[in-house]
This record gives sequence, C-alpha cells and structure tokens, in this order.
Amino acid sequence: MLAEKVLWAIERNLDRPLTLAELADACGVSHFHLAHAFGQATGLSVMQYVRARRLTEAAESLAAGNAPDILNLALDAGYGSHEAFSRAFRAQFGTTPESVRKAGNLENLTMTKAMKLSQNGKIALQPPRFVSGDRMLVVGLVERHSFGAAQGIPGQWQRFMKHYADIPDKVQPIPLGISANMDDDGNFEYMAAVQVSKVSDMPKELRQWSIPAQHYAVAASSKWRVSLIRRTQTLPPSTSISLRQHGLCSNRQ
Repeated sequence: MLAEKVLWAIERNLDRPLTLAELADACGVSHFHLAHAFGQATGLSVMQYVRARRLTEAAESLAAGNAPDILNLALDAGYGSHEAFSRAFRAQFGTTPESVRKAGNLENLTMTKAMKLSQNGKIALQPPRFVSGDRMLVVGLVERHSFGAAQGIPGQWQRFMKHYADIPDKVQPIPLGISANMDDDGNFEYMAAVQVSKVSDMPKELRQWSIPAQHYAVAASSKWRVSLIRRTQTLPPSTSISLRQHGLCSNRQ
C-alpha cells in the first residue's frame, strides 16, 4: 500500500529535511497522487503527519530532560527559530515547550506515534487499466475539503444532485467526482460534476471546469460508493512502474 511505503520513508528520514516532492519521487508517483493516497488512508496530509511526528519526539525529549537547549531542539525539528517552534508546539499540544520541560511528563498531551495502517474493512480496487481521455467540459458544485474532514463529500453530492436536473447539454448521465488544487497541508477542491457538451444556462451555485486531454489509470470496484470514500484502497506501490510506462507519473498536478 502506498501510504504504508510513505510512512516507512518518513520514519526512516524524520531527522532530516523532508518535502512532499522528495517523498513522491522516492515512491515513484506524482506529489498529487501521493498527497491524495496518504490523506485518504490516514486523514492527515503528509506534511501534517511529518510535523506532528517531529513535535511528538521533541515533546518526549523535553519531558525526559534530554533537551536543555530549546533552540537546538527547534532546529533539530526543522524550525528556524525558538519562536516558530514554540508557536507550532502550542498549536499542536496547547502548551509551551518550557511547560513540558518543567513538568517532566506528557500528561494531557495528544501524541502522534508512528502510524501503522490496518487493512480491515478496506475496499479493494481491481488492477488498473490505462486509457486516454479527450478534453472534458464539466459543470458542478465545488467545495474545499481537507483529508481530516473528507466526510463532508457525501453531503456535497446531495447538494449537487438537487441541481442535476437543471443542467442542460449533458454528454452522459453518470456524474463524476474531481479533486484538484491540493496543497501540502491536505486541503483540496472537490467538484461533484457532470460532463457537458457546452455551457449555457446553469444554476448560479455551480461552476465550470475544462479538463485537458490526458491519460488515466482506471481502477474499479463493484462495492464502492461515495460514503465509503475513506475506506477505499489506493493503487499498490508496484503500480508505479506501470504508471511511469504510461506517462502518468510526473511532479505536476
């Protein structure tokens, strides 16, 4: 599973600078695919997890009395100053590094331990097939989500379907979901949409997107439905070889 491969790479390299692009290169996939797969599997963005793991290890060092110099600890955790480290520490734990060092314990702190993913209840995907798609014009409802709050997507579909009958010039009746404009913190735009031949009158709540011609990896599951989006497995790491052969791996979204 791709997310497990990324988790292993993060833990192995936690003490050196890491970026989403570097981790994607190490896994042989685009940074967009990596961010999407990791977020679906864990509910966190890649860099949120990296920051939480580093701050957890810093808190453990403070509580154990192994960090007499907080500035050096901040630098080791990837922060350029004591102030930046303290802001991130307080945002993560609700207290200051000095308070944890003084208390000498981790009581009331929510620690982020090295994550291990369970396969129980996962919706498996069939091996992918590779297809070329023409340019698509789509109309749909766009909302912004994060991987920690992706449970809002089924509700977005319900709101979109209220407008579905009012969209003219549909190419085919089957709607489609599109994610785009993802950032390193796991926030992304999601469109519940339908393909149209042209854009004429449409409900004011909807937007239009033009998707250029490109190649796709298509992996199907007979058990999938939108309410199970967080339980759906991503393509296995071995698929990355086929993705590169079909021109589907790049560092661009």
